[in-house]
Amino acid sequence: MGNRATRRAVVAGAVLAGALVGAAVGIGSFTFIYAEGLSYMTDDPNACANCHIMQGHLDAWAKSSHQRVAVCNDCHAPDDFLGKYYTKGINGLHHSAAFVSGWFHEPIRITQRNVRVTEAACRRCHEDMVWMIDHPGAGSEPLSCIQCHRNVGHPN
Repeated sequence: MGNRATRRAVVAGAVLAGALVGAAVGIGSFTFIYAEGLSYMTDDPNACANCHIMQGHLDAWAKSSHQRVAVCNDCHAPDDFLGKYYTKGINGLHHSAAFVSGWFHEPIRITQRNVRVTEAACRRCHEDMVWMIDHPGAGSEPLSCIQCHRNVGHPN
């Protein structure tokens, strides 16, 4: 009799686990399709404005000097393939949860990890100019590009 109860418990657990996994996959797939998730795998700046909160950033970028030489990923994703898509994945999960739940600061704020990614992009593109930033005079602290040029890619 004990074996029969154990089998029922195992079957019930398997059915419950299957239902939970199915619900998670279904909700995740719906969200990915509804949010045009594949568009985020491209370098198209318009994908960044799929969410209304980013429209102002896209409009500001379109008026900036960077519009002619850089797209969103050039500044907001690492230069290497794995780093780029890892960052896109992390940001996508974070943004999806924030926008679905409504729990985000407005105006949107950049995370410290993404500050580091953007700083690295500034330095990569402007490496001939940043030597003086990295090697300030005696008694001075090195500066951050973003410290002085916060609105360069997205002027107000």
